[in-house]
Amino acid sequence: MTGTAICPDPPTPDCDDGPARAGRREWLGLAVLALPTILIGLDGTALHLAAPALSKDLAPSSSQLLWIIDVYGFVVAGLLVTMGTVGDRIGRRRLLLIGAAGFLVASLLAAFATSSGQLIAARALLGVAGATLMPSTLSLLSNMFRDPGQRRMAIAIWMTNFMIGGMAGPLVGGVLLDHFWWGSVFLIGVPPLLLLLVVARPLLPEFRNEQAGRIDPLSVVLSIGAIISLVYAVKETAKSGPHLSALAVAVVGVGLGWVFVRRQLRLPEPLLDLRLFSRPAFGASLGAQMFGLYVLAAVQFLAVQYFQLVLGMTPLEAGLWMLPTMVAGIVGTLGAPYVVRVLRPGTAMTAGFLAAAPGLALMTASERWTVVVGLSLAGLGIQLVLALTYDVIVSSAPPERAGVASGMGETGTELGIALGIAIAGSIVTAVYRAGVSVPVGAPDSVRDTLGNAVAEAQHLPAPVAQQLLTAARDAYTDGVQVAAWVSVAMVLVLAATTAKLVRTR
Repeated sequence: MTGTAICPDPPTPDCDDGPARAGRREWLGLAVLALPTILIGLDGTALHLAAPALSKDLAPSSSQLLWIIDVYGFVVAGLLVTMGTVGDRIGRRRLLLIGAAGFLVASLLAAFATSSGQLIAARALLGVAGATLMPSTLSLLSNMFRDPGQRRMAIAIWMTNFMIGGMAGPLVGGVLLDHFWWGSVFLIGVPPLLLLLVVARPLLPEFRNEQAGRIDPLSVVLSIGAIISLVYAVKETAKSGPHLSALAVAVVGVGLGWVFVRRQLRLPEPLLDLRLFSRPAFGASLGAQMFGLYVLAAVQFLAVQYFQLVLGMTPLEAGLWMLPTMVAGIVGTLGAPYVVRVLRPGTAMTAGFLAAAPGLALMTASERWTVVVGLSLAGLGIQLVLALTYDVIVSSAPPERAGVASGMGETGTELGIALGIAIAGSIVTAVYRAGVSVPVGAPDSVRDTLGNAVAEAQHLPAPVAQQLLTAARDAYTDGVQVAAWVSVAMVLVLAATTAKLVRTR
C-alpha cells in the first residue's frame, strides 16, 4: 500500500493492512459519519419548501430563484472528483473537518442572507463545502472497515442515513417554516455539524497518500468546467426541452472533457487515474450506479407528477404515497450485505435489476396502488444494486485512490439523477405533444405541458375544461408508459452488463 495511515495513540486495527475486523471504535465512527450524510439529505429537500417564503421576502427574479435552487448541485457535481483527490493528498478526515466547518459557516450566511445575490453566493459556498463531505465519508469507510462483509454493511447504513435525511427533510422543514422564518431551514445542519467537529478527531482515523504529487491546477479547471457544463445542459433540457443553447453548453462540456482525459493520460500524477477503468468491475459498477440512478430518478419524478397532475393529489398526498417506495429502498439497501453472502456481487446486481424490471412494467398501469407497488419493487431492486456498486467502486480502487474513486461515484450519482429527470421528462413531453387533442375553445399553449392544460382548464367552460383535462391526462399517461418501458429495457441491459463484467467476490 503506498498510502500512509496516520493512527491515533494507541494504534487501532483500521491502520493495519490486514483484514482485521472493525471494533466498537469503528462503529462509533460510522455514527459520526452519519451526521453529514443525514444533513445532505435534509438540506436537499427542505429548501424546496422554503422557496415560496424566501421568494416573498427577497423577491428574486425567476432566474435568480432557479440559481438559488440549482447552484448548490452544479458546484457539488463539478468539485466531487477534485475534492476526492484532495482528500487522498491532505487527509480524508482533515478534508471532512474543513468541509464541515465551511458548511456550517455557509449555512449561517444563507440563513441570514438579505438579498438574492447573497443567498446565491452562500448556496455556492455550501456546494464547495458539500463536495468535500460525501467522498470524504465514503473513502473513510473503506479504510475503517477492511472486512468485506462489514464494509458492505457500513456502506448500506451510510446510504440509509442519506435516505432518512431525504425523508425527514420535508417534515423538519415544514415544522420550522410553520414557526420561524425561511432561513431557519439552513440552520438544520448547525447542531450536527458542531457535534461532528467535536467528536470526529478522537473517533475517526486519518488516512492520506503521502507519496502523491502536487495537484495539477489545469486539470482541476478542466474537470470542473466539463462536469458543470454537462450537468447544466442536462438540467436546462429537463426544464425547457432540447434547445440550441443547452446543446452548445453540452458540446463545450464534451470538448473540455476530451481535453481533460488527454491531459490525464500524459501526466505522471493525474488528477483522475484512468487506470481504474482497466478493472472491468470498476467501470461496470460506475455505469450501473449512474444508469440505475437514472432509472430511479426518472420514475420517481414521473410518479410524483402523475399523482398530482393526473390523479389530482396535493403535494402532501403525493409525498405520502411515495413513502412505501422509500421504505422499500431502505430495505433493499440494508438487505444488500445479506444477499452477497449467498450471491456474488455481480450476480446480486443482476438479480436487483431483474427484480426492478416487472416493477417498472407495473408503472404502465393507471391505478395508484399498482403504480406504488411497481415503484416499490423498482426501488427495492435498484437500491440493492446501488449499495453494492458503492462497495465495488471503493474496493476496486487501491487504498490511496479511494478518495478519487468515491468522488467519481458521487459524480456519477449527480449525472444519473440529472439525466433521468431530463430524458424521461423529454420523452413524456414529446409523447404528450404528439398525442394531446385540443378541444375547440382551448388555447394552443395547452399543447406544451400538462401543467399548462390544468391551469388553463380553470378558465374554460366546464364541458370544454373536462374534455381538455381528459385528453391532456390521457396523453400524459401515454408518455409515462413509454418512459416506463424505456426504463424496463435499460434495466435489462444493465442486468446483462453486470452479470458479464462484475466478477468480484
